[in-house]
Amino acid sequence: MRRLVGISVRGTAVTTLLLAGAVYLAAEAKQAMTRRYGLSQPDVQPIPVSRPAQQPRQKLATSDELAAEQQASQLPAPTLVKPAPKDPHTRQLVISIPDRQLALLEDSELVKVYPVAVGAGETPSPEGDFTIINHAVDPTYRHEGKEIAPGKNNPLGTRWMGLSLKGYGIHGTNVQSSVGKAASHGCFRMKKKDVEELYSKVQVGDTVTVRGERDELTASLFDSDTDAAVTVTASKTDVQILAASN
Repeated sequence: MRRLVGISVRGTAVTTLLLAGAVYLAAEAKQAMTRRYGLSQPDVQPIPVSRPAQQPRQKLATSDELAAEQQASQLPAPTLVKPAPKDPHTRQLVISIPDRQLALLEDSELVKVYPVAVGAGETPSPEGDFTIINHAVDPTYRHEGKEIAPGKNNPLGTRWMGLSLKGYGIHGTNVQSSVGKAASHGCFRMKKKDVEELYSKVQVGDTVTVRGERDELTASLFDSDTDAAVTVTASKTDVQILAASN
């Protein structure tokens, strides 16, 4: 009887050792597969890490420009300590969206034509008759604790001329290569030298005519192969312009 019991105990011990060895080998094989093929352990869950969403750099730049334009359009008209002398001259700006050009006329005579950037397809420039209601030299952009001082990074450049339609104006740009293209939020961008020159020639109250399609007026101003002078109506105020093509 003792012999049988002894055999049974030894058999159980051997069986236990074999099972333990099988479990150990299975665990080793599982770890080897994980290391070789990158398999994840089913009982290990990664801890999620929340990171703040980052806007693309270009989107941030365009957002700054749009906010700066909205801010500049709310500038008050300049106040003068002394009444300004009556201006004997009549000036008008004519902008052709398809030509992407701006013409300055004084006393119905063409003074100069400048290239401009107009609104992009999703943010087109407005059409119609407007006036310049405010202007600023070296505007500083401030918004939600952010400040962009005058300089190469300012989205409005060195000059701003606001139109009588809120949010729109003629201004410089920190992206000079965009001038001549459909690239703005609807405003009219100009190169630094051009916008500073134009600013020195116009005043608050001057009229601005924006045409969305080519017509007799824009053809007379922006077609270099037109030699004949033409008389056209430039705005709803029946201002007659006699413009000789350059």
